[in-house]
Amino acid sequence: MTTEPRPHPRGKLYLVSVGPGDASLIPPLAQQALADSDAIVGYELYLRWIADTIEGKEIHAPPLTKERERAQLALDLARQGRRVSLVSSGDIGVYAMAALAFEELREDDPLDVQVIPGITAANACASLLGSPLSHDFATLSLSDLLCPWEWIETRAEHIARADLACVLYNVQSQGRREGVYKVLRTMLAHKRPDTVCGIVRNAYRPDQTVEITTLGDLLTREFDMLTSLVIGNRFTRRKENWMFTPRGYNDWTGDEAQDPTDLPRGAVWVFAGTSDGNALAADLAARGHEVVVSVATEYGRERAQERIPGVHVVAGRMGVEARRRLLRDTHARALVDATHPYATLITAQLRDLAGELSLPYLRYERPSTLPQGAPGVTRAASMEDAARLAARLGRRVFLATGSKDLATFLNVPGDAAWFARVTPQADVIDAAVRAGIPRANLLAMQGPFTRDFNESLWRAWNIDVVVTKDSGEAGGFPEKYDAARALGLPLIVVDRPRHDAAHLHPTFDQLAGALAHLTQETA
Repeated sequence: MTTEPRPHPRGKLYLVSVGPGDASLIPPLAQQALADSDAIVGYELYLRWIADTIEGKEIHAPPLTKERERAQLALDLARQGRRVSLVSSGDIGVYAMAALAFEELREDDPLDVQVIPGITAANACASLLGSPLSHDFATLSLSDLLCPWEWIETRAEHIARADLACVLYNVQSQGRREGVYKVLRTMLAHKRPDTVCGIVRNAYRPDQTVEITTLGDLLTREFDMLTSLVIGNRFTRRKENWMFTPRGYNDWTGDEAQDPTDLPRGAVWVFAGTSDGNALAADLAARGHEVVVSVATEYGRERAQERIPGVHVVAGRMGVEARRRLLRDTHARALVDATHPYATLITAQLRDLAGELSLPYLRYERPSTLPQGAPGVTRAASMEDAARLAARLGRRVFLATGSKDLATFLNVPGDAAWFARVTPQADVIDAAVRAGIPRANLLAMQGPFTRDFNESLWRAWNIDVVVTKDSGEAGGFPEKYDAARALGLPLIVVDRPRHDAAHLHPTFDQLAGALAHLTQETA
């Protein structure tokens, strides 16, 4: 009599989510699966979170970067008829191990599979911030280990265009520093800089930190792989130490943009914010054009209304969608871009909007006053180059480059002391301090300044290098150049970005002539 070999009992593979790292957030279903398993497979850190639950079990903990081996090991054990839990943080089906297990699973594997859901990092971070994900939202990992960076940028662009609230994972690592800033600049092309955002590090773990800030401020920060960023949509609001996104906004009633019925129809829109932009708007108004001036801040509104009494001024960092709506609903006649020569993002956005809305687009840019071959001047192709050069040349460096790029200089290794001039706005001063400029090293005044003022200031602060933009006469470049020459200081000048010369008009008269011609053509 022969005896048939006894078949293995049918194995069971649990794909178990244990949440963000707090034992109280491990789902009961996960605890039941762990209790029912005789073998546990997972990364050592995650297993520490559930040590009490898995005491006495057979433990396997392949190290980090061995994710596929972990999945294969769990499957091999289950194929032997055993009951196995493959453990992951967060939700095992979101950026985690479940997909690897299904990739390795064979059609004829003699085992059952059960997926146990858990709390993702997005859910955990959102709960600490309030309720920022109450409507449609997206998650995006910025790690390019498993996804080409070009795809990440494309997805970020679509998220930004759709104005989705989003959570950014794997924000920044030691070897991957710049990607997050590219994504944030993409967001800023479509969302307002004052969009409410959250920074959460180590959610529900030791050393947890939670902060609410703005999208514009994120550009001045540094992060790590333990940090997630939550970026709101246009309706996301802050209330005390919380942020939330309303559940419904069917008619855009949360939008703070200007009511188009308050604005003239068929006007020439001048995007300004600089003294010469305001002067150009005044010039066009004096030539008989109906003009609307658009500026980014309330401070800009005050300055525009001082210089062009009676003109319509729209203020605020409204974002591309609100800007598109205002131009369209007021039947704008032409779009004049008189923004700062270094304002590349808004210039690109305005040019695209004009094309999309079939509006004449004209660009005014103040002439450069940088002498060719000027002694004492070193030109830098970018802010990053200027920062490295300044740290090499000086010990006490004065930055006349504006507030937006301060972090670029402060992040350069070295022991240079940094001084800066910023505009007298509370949020700008706060951002400069957060970037690392001591309050005692800040000058918060509206420029431009005279040569004597510059000389006195730099002498008093014992400055030995000055960094500036090629800001032209309106930006006080000649006075800065003369002061640096008088004191014998090296002057680092960051080159202007290149714009499409086809739309460029270097004088008010030329622009006014082109405007008259183009608006007659489209009348």
